[in-house]
Amino acid sequence: MKKLFSIGEAAKIAGMTSETLRHYDRIGLVTPGHRDPWTNYRRYTEQDILLLHTVRALQQMDLPLKKIKEVLAYQELQKIIDFLLDAEKKADEKIASLRAGKQKIKQARQVYENKLRIHSSAEEWTVKQFPERVILLSDTLREPSLDNLWDYLSSFYAMLPSDQREEFEFEDLAGIYTLEDQSRLFAVCIRHGESDHLRTLPEGSYLCAACEEDTRADTVKELLNCAKEKYRVEPDFTVQQILVSGILRWNYEVQIFLGETEIQKW
Repeated sequence: MKKLFSIGEAAKIAGMTSETLRHYDRIGLVTPGHRDPWTNYRRYTEQDILLLHTVRALQQMDLPLKKIKEVLAYQELQKIIDFLLDAEKKADEKIASLRAGKQKIKQARQVYENKLRIHSSAEEWTVKQFPERVILLSDTLREPSLDNLWDYLSSFYAMLPSDQREEFEFEDLAGIYTLEDQSRLFAVCIRHGESDHLRTLPEGSYLCAACEEDTRADTVKELLNCAKEKYRVEPDFTVQQILVSGILRWNYEVQIFLGETEIQKW
């Protein structure tokens, strides 16, 4: 026996309101598969709910209900399939556009966050808590440049074997990892497979300071000295997160690991 859903249940599952479902029924867009013979209450099937999801998705593509009703009424199934394939393509394009827009907004936010850090702090450094981060080191890139920052993550996907690339996903971040005077650009992993180029940045307290390219080396030295003198720590590695501040400019946040326990700024 097929499972049936009340109008309230169907509306909740489809992310709509009961009144929306009543409107769809009135205009013949989505008619419930069953009605109670005694009460005349609407009863929706799983197929009806799938159709409601489809209608909602097509509306998010800015299609009017009239056009959606016209398409779903096609007698030829192939015409419906072709229309939905085209809708999928347009959805992918819209997602790509939104991601690009999000990146521009994120870059602008990072610029203003950097300015806030500089202007709101009486000193140039602070202590921050970071979760564990897994990074993938570049096999060739050592320093940021206009060329490698323009399409930054493509170089990290390119260094992976083709059959492993789907196992990896990266945050839209750039940085420099330095260990024993050897520096490599890195990408922060959202998920990852196996690679000899992976490193783990431990969770804990990091001594941080914002700087520009011409003061980066001095800032790293100053923070290392501060970590040693004030916190009695001699870190094995340094992190220099790249903060893109414009098409032709970028700044840094130097991060020095102090330890796994939370440490307050002196």
